[in-house]
Amino acid sequence: MTLHNIKKYYQTQFIGMKKQLFALFSLICICTMANSQNNAKLSLAEWSLHRAIQTGKMTNLDFPRIARTQFNIGAIEYVSVLFDGKASGEDTVYLQKLKDECEKYKVVSNLIMVDHEGDLGDTNLVKRNTAVENHYKWVKAAKFLGCHSIRVNAAGEGTPEEVQKAAIDGLGKLCDYASKFGINVIVENHWGNSSNPEWLIPVIQAVNKSNCGLLPDFGNFDKADRYMAVAQMMPYSKGVSAKSYDFDDKGNETKVDFKKMLEIVKKSGYNGYIGVEYEGVRLSEEDGIKATIVLINKTYGR
Repeated sequence: MTLHNIKKYYQTQFIGMKKQLFALFSLICICTMANSQNNAKLSLAEWSLHRAIQTGKMTNLDFPRIARTQFNIGAIEYVSVLFDGKASGEDTVYLQKLKDECEKYKVVSNLIMVDHEGDLGDTNLVKRNTAVENHYKWVKAAKFLGCHSIRVNAAGEGTPEEVQKAAIDGLGKLCDYASKFGINVIVENHWGNSSNPEWLIPVIQAVNKSNCGLLPDFGNFDKADRYMAVAQMMPYSKGVSAKSYDFDDKGNETKVDFKKMLEIVKKSGYNGYIGVEYEGVRLSEEDGIKATIVLINKTYGR
């Protein structure tokens, strides 16, 4: 082995050791912060790991283990489209395996984010009713797993007024069904009309059911002031999604003032889980999740 090759070998080993030490340091920070009584109750949104799942590096069944062992998080938020095939939402054998993994790693199933099951605000009554019925299997899956809610979308095509009227009907029907299972139906600001609180909140008010609520996402706003919008949504919230994209050299999120946002959440009296949802591309999913956890814990109690 030449002197050049020896030098290159040890440089490679040193870089590898630096990465391992950084990962270990991050996990120690997360574990230390998790034991503080001033910290938020955190749940991990599965969408934070969607690339790993979609490329086959992990599966939905691995999610409870990874949440606990890699991030020391004891609650999780599933995404319906990341289950191992749509039918798994109705497969009790599969759901039992998932439930067993949660029990093994002492992880709570918090909610299921449901997508691509039709528009609850479809202005066509037949299509709207079909969308409502498509969500039934996820209500039953949520009940089986011990979740408190399913997250849905109040989407549809038409004028804002037409879609609003349709969404009130669709949500109302789904809430009636979900109430039989003790499950909440919560709507996220997920672009379109739903990213406007002046449109969304009247929908929840008109449905007027105790198991109907909101899931404010820190990031999904177009024209609305995100801080004012979340403050308006919090009285109806049964969940919170702390969306992150990227971080500066001080560890602060570059698009959302987490300290300001978390103060709004705390002042509302909300005491449920705060979902960690990293959606960036610069950092890896693992590093982005860890950075989000550190930032929430750093700013929540101050």
